[in-house]
Amino acid sequence: MNSKRITLKQIAYELNVSISTVSKSLKNSAEISLETRNKIIAFAKEHNYRPNNIALSLKHRKTKTIGIIIPEIVHYFFSTVINGAEKFANQMGYNVIIAVSNESFEKEVLNMETLADSSIDGIIMSVAKETLKTQDFHHIQETIDFGIPVVLFDRVLNDIACDKVIVDDKTGAEKAVQNLLDKGCRNILLVSTQDYINVGKLRTQGYLEALKKNHMIADNRLMIKAQDLKNPEQAVFELEEQIDQAIGENSAIDGIFCVNEIYAAAALKVLKKRKIHVPNDISIICFTDGFISKYSSPTLTTVSQHGEEIGASSAQMLIDKLTNKTPIYNHSTKIIECTIVQRESS
Repeated sequence: MNSKRITLKQIAYELNVSISTVSKSLKNSAEISLETRNKIIAFAKEHNYRPNNIALSLKHRKTKTIGIIIPEIVHYFFSTVINGAEKFANQMGYNVIIAVSNESFEKEVLNMETLADSSIDGIIMSVAKETLKTQDFHHIQETIDFGIPVVLFDRVLNDIACDKVIVDDKTGAEKAVQNLLDKGCRNILLVSTQDYINVGKLRTQGYLEALKKNHMIADNRLMIKAQDLKNPEQAVFELEEQIDQAIGENSAIDGIFCVNEIYAAAALKVLKKRKIHVPNDISIICFTDGFISKYSSPTLTTVSQHGEEIGASSAQMLIDKLTNKTPIYNHSTKIIECTIVQRESS
């Protein structure tokens, strides 16, 4: 082993275990066997492991550079957040480094470690699906504990005390479903994520609340939760099959609410195969006012999350911390309201 500071990744590699196992062992978690914990702790001590050298990056010098970690790069929403954050940061004299977790817990941990080694001043991030699933937030808390401000956006964590910028997902979903109800839809199919993804859970709650306010009873047969697979193409393919089955078994479906535009595109594909007309037979509305929604045929009515505003607000909150405009231990949550963008599908 060389004399450079050893990282979680190196410990995991040397001992042939996962980064998560190393992380939990160093926190003496009972989830890991005592034998494995002792071996990892001993190895870490022998090689003088210490948590991210992020203390150096903030306490001794400022680099006027901030890091942004997003779960996926091809998602239109996250690209607009980056645009908004980068524009604001650049105007304030800050550079931006962008990292992508690809929805992986381990990649997210490594991203934070790499950014820390790059001596960034602060981090803006949206949490990976795997991190939400594992409920292991040690890397985020550790970063904050060492004095580097973190701003979470969109997928946030209630257990982490930091600034947050969120969309009013529940109200946005209510507006979306109400849009369909106002068009005369009465049997609305929900296409959502698994509930451990907080934005999907909140949008599901908004769907249910809209039905309740209109004195309608939710039908579990009209609620699809997409499988969370490593291969995104396979996940969409399986989702198409779920949608096709739901429509085949429920001929009364006259509306579809999807929690993102990729799911809506999958629904649209299924309906075209079945020669079902949109919106005459079934109306569609979705979150994410992106290119898919704008250029599909028909164009999709959407719930706009105002990604650029989220990005700019996140950057402003972070830079306010870095420039001492707001106290380091005062945390706030900014809520961005969604708006409906009416197009051809509803």
